[in-house]
Amino acid sequence: MKFNFITLFPEKITSYFETGIPGKAVKQGVVEINTIQLRDFADNKHQKVDDTIYGGGPGMLLQVGPVYRALESLGEEKGKVILLSPSGELFNQTLAREIYESSETLTFISGYYEGVDHRVTEHLIDREVAIGNYVISSGDLAALVVADCLSRFVPGFLGKEESLLEESHNETEELEYPQYTKPYDFMGWTVPDVLLGGHHEEIRKWRQKNRKTRNHS
Repeated sequence: MKFNFITLFPEKITSYFETGIPGKAVKQGVVEINTIQLRDFADNKHQKVDDTIYGGGPGMLLQVGPVYRALESLGEEKGKVILLSPSGELFNQTLAREIYESSETLTFISGYYEGVDHRVTEHLIDREVAIGNYVISSGDLAALVVADCLSRFVPGFLGKEESLLEESHNETEELEYPQYTKPYDFMGWTVPDVLLGGHHEEIRKWRQKNRKTRNHS
């Protein structure tokens, strides 16, 4: 799978994919990362890509022109285009699966400041996605969250594919069951005995009974 990131801070993206499981996946060619510096597509000598808001209001917006030219530079390697924005669809495991299955190449546009010119949303993207009902200072963080989640669907990313079946957030809104490791007894806090007996069916029943469920209240 290939991810393009249109960003003002390519180093944020590349540094994340240099370590841990993501770093290993990039080295092995399981996922491919491409960063596009938005300032390279400014139409002024100062590489300015934002401006004040028509009608007034605080802050600055990313201009539509640089975003358009950055996307055009990708040609057929653009794939599906996703804008990270607090106004988008709320990201969850079901949406992650849907996006993953939609294209082998995805391009993420990171928002900054007060966001982006609405013409980007109207004409240049396939989806607008939010990672939660809150505001953060950089769309790069949101893009990395989405990319990391999608990467876990890619065969070979996790190494052991069965790990994906027991993810903490599955698509039926059940969360992961409690898990324990050694020692058995720590300060009087002990591991449930059912997990020690080797009876796989009893362990399965215990885990299913003790799964947490999503609380929407």
